Amino acid sequence: MKKTLTVVTLLAAGASQAAGLAIDTQGSRATGMGSTGVASMRDASSIYYNPAGILGVNKLDIQLGDSLILGHLSFTPQGSDVEQTQDPSSPPPHGYLVYKITDQLAAGVGVFTPFGAKSKWPEDFVGRQIARESQVATFDINPTVAFAPLSWLRLGVGFQAVYGTLDASRQTPGGTGELALSTSTWGMGYNAGVQADLLPGMLTLGAHFRSRVLMFLEGDADFSGPVSAAIPDQPVRLDVELPASLGLGVAFTPMQKLLLAADVNWVKWSSVQQLLFEFETTPTLNQPSVKNWEDRWNFHVGGEYMVTDALAVRAGFVYDPTPSPAATLAPDLPDADRIRVSLGAGYAFSSFHVDAGYQFVSFMENESTFSPLPGTYKGSAHVIGLTLGYSP
Repeated sequence: MKKTLTVVTLLAAGASQAAGLAIDTQGSRATGMGSTGVASMRDASSIYYNPAGILGVNKLDIQLGDSLILGHLSFTPQGSDVEQTQDPSSPPPHGYLVYKITDQLAAGVGVFTPFGAKSKWPEDFVGRQIARESQVATFDINPTVAFAPLSWLRLGVGFQAVYGTLDASRQTPGGTGELALSTSTWGMGYNAGVQADLLPGMLTLGAHFRSRVLMFLEGDADFSGPVSAAIPDQPVRLDVELPASLGLGVAFTPMQKLLLAADVNWVKWSSVQQLLFEFETTPTLNQPSVKNWEDRWNFHVGGEYMVTDALAVRAGFVYDPTPSPAATLAPDLPDADRIRVSLGAGYAFSSFHVDAGYQFVSFMENESTFSPLPGTYKGSAHVIGLTLGYSP
């Protein structure tokens, strides 16, 4: 009987809560509501979900939190009977500070990790010459300002300073040694959003655009083992474009204690066409990893009910399709369509509030026809978010 090769990956492409390289659990209130927020978020976490929403804070809102992603992704190679397991972890944090200067003007700053991927395969993995271990992470510093020209209209804009890292390791061809790659750089971008109360207190529409960010990563390629005698350590570079995205949302309050929200988000994943490490001294090693990712829409619905003035309960649902075509689905960035179900709760006391969110992620079975290593990916993940806030 064919066995299954299993890898546990955290923090994005392998077994995170969002498809591609995206991480959208950037506030535990939104996490519990199916990661909705384009029209429904009116607190400091709006810096990520829609900067126009920061005008909803009373005076000051400070939030600090984290999301622990516990994922299990299995890969069954065609004709293989190998079974292995690895389990790295790397929870993405988030933090926000917003101050409302006047009723019409607010400003703040957020720090979060909007993109990331981490996977670790066993040392005897059948695809170890393609990928053994890889990690992508971006850290976004996002100063933001919002203005309300009319009582029912809010506008927001932010600047992104993004620090990105990409590390990878694999066995060299012929099994003659190991190659470790480590690169990093800074990039810049912007985001902008709008919220409009069509029926004040009942119906709000929102839109949010986040720009692409060009990353020209530079670093080192280190060779170890017998291959190091023939190939020297050398500088390496990699050009990556983090995709632009557009979110459209609606928030509906049919009764005083109930909030319903729905978002659709478009991500320009077609910006990821290949990963090409360029070696300075040995250009014959410049072999592109073709991806040919495709643009995708993902769909979110969520709700919040105020049990009391202090206690809120939440739930949500997400359909999140993978951008990776079957022909380029490889173990360096494994992926699959996702179904996500969420639950959450929040409690406020004095000037403090705490929010907890949980998402169960089901990775739908995905058949890869990648010619060097075809097979089937599937799995699941648990996302546990906790955010602490202070709003005097």
